[in-house]
Amino acid sequence: MKIKGWVIVVVIIVILVIVCISIYNKMVKLSNQVDESWAQVENQLQRRYDLIPNLVETAKGYMKFEQETLIEVTKARASVGSAQTINEKIEANNQLTSALSRLLVVVEKYPELKANENFVTLMAELSGTENRIAVERQRYNEKVREYNTYIKSFPAVIVSGLFGYSPKEYFKSVEEAKEAPKVQF
Repeated sequence: MKIKGWVIVVVIIVILVIVCISIYNKMVKLSNQVDESWAQVENQLQRRYDLIPNLVETAKGYMKFEQETLIEVTKARASVGSAQTINEKIEANNQLTSALSRLLVVVEKYPELKANENFVTLMAELSGTENRIAVERQRYNEKVREYNTYIKSFPAVIVSGLFGYSPKEYFKSVEEAKEAPKVQF
């Protein structure tokens, strides 16, 4: 009778260990997917980061009276380059997005700039990159949702607490992005 009880206890412990290992492995997989997805976001943000100096230089020749806007874009780009954590990178890129939208509003005042072939090409590249960023942000947020949901679900919440897995941050837009920029001619 005692041996049967011990066998049952050992079997239950083995089952619990296997379940914990399975949960832990899934958390590692989901966490890696979030990191991989963030790397794709950064890849597209880097592409945008690399395009901006060319865009600013092209615009400089035409926008003699709009130096403040160009300086804002340059400063925002610099803050992207110096951001370290995911949250800092998100904030810096949101500032850059805001500065770029202000630049695009100002560009509307310069028809000769909008007709410049180099500027048009750069704007098309930037537009394509912005679309890629939007797609990668969406994929990143989907992976974060999947990960966060899993680590907060029972019984994974117990294992995630034991191993220090905490929720990841979503890539959220800034408040200014909720309003369309005002274009005046």
